[in-house]
Amino acid sequence: MTQEAVVLVNPRAGRRRANTAEIAEALHRFRVPHTIQVIDGIDAMRHAVIEVARSGRQIVVAGGDGTFRLAAATLVESGLAADAKPLGILPVGTGCDFLRTFGITPTLEAAAERLAGPETYRVDVGRLQGEWGTRLFLNVAQAGAGAAAAETAPRIPRFLGPVRYPIAFGARLPRFPATTVRFSGGYTYESRALAVIMANAQFFAGGWNVAPKAMLVDGELDVQVIDASKRAAPALVPRIVRGVHLGHPAVTRRSLSAFRLETDVPWPIEADGDLVGSTPVDVSVLRQVLTVKI
Repeated sequence: MTQEAVVLVNPRAGRRRANTAEIAEALHRFRVPHTIQVIDGIDAMRHAVIEVARSGRQIVVAGGDGTFRLAAATLVESGLAADAKPLGILPVGTGCDFLRTFGITPTLEAAAERLAGPETYRVDVGRLQGEWGTRLFLNVAQAGAGAAAAETAPRIPRFLGPVRYPIAFGARLPRFPATTVRFSGGYTYESRALAVIMANAQFFAGGWNVAPKAMLVDGELDVQVIDASKRAAPALVPRIVRGVHLGHPAVTRRSLSAFRLETDVPWPIEADGDLVGSTPVDVSVLRQVLTVKI
C-alpha cells in the first residue's frame, strides 16, 4: 500500500476503548502510510465512510465485525462500492471473524501486515429482506435458536467476551419453539428445525467454525438446517465450534444463491450478531460487489 489510508476508528468497539497509539504503531511497523480519525456513532461512521470513498482515498476501519459490516454495507448501499478503493480492516473490537475466513489471526499486527501487502479480493455480500426492511451481512445470518441467542448476548456483561454467546444460547434454548421451516424460490424443502444458518463466510461468535465449506467468492450461501432436539442440541455445539458438524444426521446442508424462508412459528433473525427482524425472509447474494484489502 503506497497511498495514504484513512483509518476510521470505532472507539466503542471491544471491551476497552480502541488505542489509537497502538494502531499507529502497528501501521508504522509495516510502513503503511495513514491518517487516523476517531468516529463515534453509527451515523457518523456512515458519513465518514461515504466522505472518504468519494474523495478517492483508501478506507481502513478499526473495530470489530460490526464496524466492518457497517462500513461495507454503507459502501454497497450508497452505490460507491464499485469504484471505491479496497476496504481494509484492523481488528480492535470484540472479535473479527471475517479475517479468520481468510486464515488471518485476528490481531492488530497480523492485519496491519496484510494491509502492507498487495492482496485484494472481490467478495460476496448476503442480503436479507422482510417486512422489517433490508439488511446486508458479511459473515453469518441465522434464523431460530441461534438468532434468539444473539438477541440475548448483548445483555450479558461485555467483560465475558466470546463466552457471552454460548451463555445466551443455553439461556434461550429451553423455551425456544422448534417448528416447521419451508424453503421456496428455486429450492423447495420442508423440515422440522431448531435453527437455520445462512453463512457467507466461515466463522461467527468469536471463532465458531460454523460453515467450514463456505466461500466468500462463489455467489452462494452455505445454508444449514439444524433439526436437533433441545436435549441433543447442547452436545452438537462443540462440534459446530470446531467445524466438524456437517456430517451429523441433524444437519442438512445446501449451497444456495437465493431463496425464501418461512416458518410456522415466527422466528427471530440475526445478521452478523445483530437482531434484524423475524421470518418470513427473502435471502439472496450480491455477488462480488465489494473489494477488500486483506
